[in-house]
Amino acid sequence: MQAAISQRVEQIRHWLAENQLDALLIPHEDEFLGEYIPDHNERLHWLTGFTGSAGAAIITRDDAAVFVDGRYVVQVRKQVPAEVFQYCHLIEQPPVQWALDNLAAGSKVAIDARLHSAAWLKNAITTIDGELDLVCVTENPIDVLWLDRPAPVLSDAQLMGLEYVGQSSTEKREQIAALLKKHKADAAFLSQLDSIAWLLNIRGDDVHCLPVLLSAAVIHSDASVDFYIDSHRLPEGFATHVGNGVNIREPEQLAAGLAALSGKRVQFDSANSNAWAAQQLQDAGAQLIEAANPTLLPKATKNATEMAGMKACHIRDGVAMAKFLAWVDAQVAAGHLLDEAQLSDQLWQFRQLDPSCSDVSFDTISAAAGNAAMCHYNHLNQPQPSKLQMDTVYLVDSGGQYPDGTTDITRTIAIGQPGEEVKQAFTLVLKGHIALASARFPKGTTGSQLDALARQHLWAHGFDYDHGTGHGVGHFLSVHEGPQRIAKAYNPVALLPGMVLSNEPGYYRADAFGIRIENLEAVVEVATQGDMSVMGFESLTRAPIDKRLIDLSLLTDIELAWLNHYHHTVFEVISPALDGDDLAWLTQATAPLQR
Repeated sequence: MQAAISQRVEQIRHWLAENQLDALLIPHEDEFLGEYIPDHNERLHWLTGFTGSAGAAIITRDDAAVFVDGRYVVQVRKQVPAEVFQYCHLIEQPPVQWALDNLAAGSKVAIDARLHSAAWLKNAITTIDGELDLVCVTENPIDVLWLDRPAPVLSDAQLMGLEYVGQSSTEKREQIAALLKKHKADAAFLSQLDSIAWLLNIRGDDVHCLPVLLSAAVIHSDASVDFYIDSHRLPEGFATHVGNGVNIREPEQLAAGLAALSGKRVQFDSANSNAWAAQQLQDAGAQLIEAANPTLLPKATKNATEMAGMKACHIRDGVAMAKFLAWVDAQVAAGHLLDEAQLSDQLWQFRQLDPSCSDVSFDTISAAAGNAAMCHYNHLNQPQPSKLQMDTVYLVDSGGQYPDGTTDITRTIAIGQPGEEVKQAFTLVLKGHIALASARFPKGTTGSQLDALARQHLWAHGFDYDHGTGHGVGHFLSVHEGPQRIAKAYNPVALLPGMVLSNEPGYYRADAFGIRIENLEAVVEVATQGDMSVMGFESLTRAPIDKRLIDLSLLTDIELAWLNHYHHTVFEVISPALDGDDLAWLTQATAPLQR
C-alpha cells in the first residue's frame, strides 16, 4: 500500500508542476459537505490510505502532510506511511496555517471549491491575507488519476407516504417559501441531502447510513423547486407525490440554474453549502443573503406522525437490543469471549429480523475493555478486532434506519465482575443521564444551558468527558441532525417540542475502560401548576441499563425510582415480542432494584 500511495503523491506532484502550482489541499469532504461520504468521493482515502471521518492532506512539490483530530492520532499512524506524510493535528495546526508556515510567499495552493464550504473559503482567504494564492481548479486531479474509482451508487427514489411523514411536500414547500419571504429572499440554495429528502418526502440508498439521494435543489419564494437529479431515478407517480411546482433538472444543469438567479436575492447557508455554488451565484450577479438553511428547524421539530413513528421504531429496535444483550450474556456465561466484529455482526442480524430495518444509522462502535476508552472507536480500522475480556466492560453504540424513524443507543455491559472503580464511574454517568432525562426547563432554553446537568456528578469527583452530551436525530434521516445540540459550547438554538436529541454522558479511562449510557429523548411540553410554558424530555429508547454495574449506595431514592420506572416501561412495551430465554432475561434485567 505504501508504494501505491507514494506513486499517487508523485502523480499529484507531476500535476502541480504541469499546472505551475505549488500545493494541493484535499479535505475529507465531497460537494454535499455531509457527515457520510459515498465510496466514489473518498478522495482523501485514495490519496493517503486514511479511513477516518475527518481529516485533510496537503501535497507540495517536495513535501506532504496529513491532518487529523484527536480521535485519529493512533489510527493515522497505522494507515498513512510516515515516509511520505508528516502527521499534523487538524485543530492545533490546520492545513491553511501549515501552508503559511511551509510555503514561500506567493505560492499557489490549488483547491477544489466544491469540497469546501463557502465559510471555510472566506476564512481561509482572511487567514492567508495575501501571502499565498488560493487557486480554484475546475477539475480535481484525483478524479483524473483515480483509474479504478468506484461508480456512484445512484438508487431510485423512495416515495414516503403521509402515513410516515405526516405532511405533504406541498405544505412543506409553502412553509419554507413563507420563511424566504420573511427574509425578503427570492430563493434558497439547498445542498444538504437530508434537507432535500425531507422537503420532497423522498429517501434513497446512495449513501451508507444516510437514506438520501445525491442531488441539489433551489427552492423559490413561490414554493416551486428546481430539483437537480437524474430523472430516470424518479419513479412513476413522483409528480403526483410531490405536487405541482417541482421542476426536474439534470445534475449537469446546476451551473446554468444558478446562473439564472442573476439579480435575485438568494438565501445561502455558507457553513453548509460549498464555495463553488457561492462563486457561481456571485459571478451571475445574485445577491447572497447569509442565513441558516431554512429547512433545519422545521425538519428538526417532528410532527405528530413522525413522533409516533420514532416511538414505534424504538420499540422494535429495543426488541433487537434485548435479544442481543441476552445473547451476549449467554455467550459470556458459556465461556465464549467473542470479538468485536462478531458482536457487531450479530447485533445487525438481530436488527434485520425486522424487515423494515434498511441500514445502520452509523457504523457500530463495538468496543471491548480498553478500546471502549476511545469514544469513536471502530474495530474495522484495527489490524484485527479485540475480544471481550473478563471483569471489565463492553461498550456498544449502534442504531438502525427504519421508514418510521432513526435510532441511536449506547449500552455499557458488564463482562464478568468489573471492579469498584468501574461501578463508581458507571453510576456517576447514570446519575448524569437521569438528571438530564428528568430536567424541566422554560421555553427558550438551549442545550448548552442544560449540558452541566449531565456532567455535575462526574465533575464533583474530578471527572469529565471530552464530547458533547447530545445531538439532534432525524426522522429516517441523519442520526446527527442540527441545529439543536447539548454541549458545553454555546449554541443559540432553543429546544422546541418535537425535537429529538441524544442523552449520552460518558467516562473514559485510557487503556482501561469506557462508559457511555445513551438514550434518545423527545422534547415535550410538561403540565405544571404555574402559567409558565415548561418543557422536558420523554425517553424514546427502550432497552435495559445494566444493573450489575450500579453502585446502589450512590443513587438517591429519586434516581432509583426513575430507573425502576424506566425499566418497568421497557418491560411493558418490548416483552410482548419476546419469549423463552429472551423473555426470562428481560424479566431479570428490568426487575426493580431494591436497596
